[in-house]
Formats: sequence, structure tokens, C-alpha cells
Amino acid sequence: MTAGAIRLFVSFPESLVERPMIYELVKRFDVVPNIRRANVEAHSGWIILEMEGASGPRDEAVAYLEELGCTVNRMEGDVVAG
Repeated sequence: MTAGAIRLFVSFPESLVERPMIYELVKRFDVVPNIRRANVEAHSGWIILEMEGASGPRDEAVAYLEELGCTVNRMEGDVVAG
């Protein structure tokens, strides 16, 4: 993870399973996502997401995910190493 990146655990409900949320983040906020792990099923899903970019757009992207109905939590450390 680079210095300008944050690591997030994003969970989302069934209503957002079909939505291209990561694409929307790139287009709207000019951030660079790195999906480290994900699980998407018919009724819900979650993503471990590293997001790189300036702090303002990153914060706006997180707020956007929350507005859509996602639960967003910051993660510390490299939980996906190995």
C-alpha cells in the first residue's frame, strides 16, 4: 500500500450487488482502486479495497459509498499479506 492510499472494508446490500460502484469511484473522484479481496453473492457482498489518490477525493469517495448504502470501515495493517 502506498503512502497516498487507504485500506477499506466495504460491505453492501443486495440493492447494490449489480451496481458498478468501483467504476463510479474512478470516474467521479479520480481515485485508483485496488481490490485486494472480495465476496459478492446474490443478497450482499464485501470488498477489501485499497484506494489511492489525494485525500480530498478519497474522503469524498468514501462518503459517496456511504450515501449509496454501503458500510465503510478503515482497516489498519496488511491483513491480506501472504
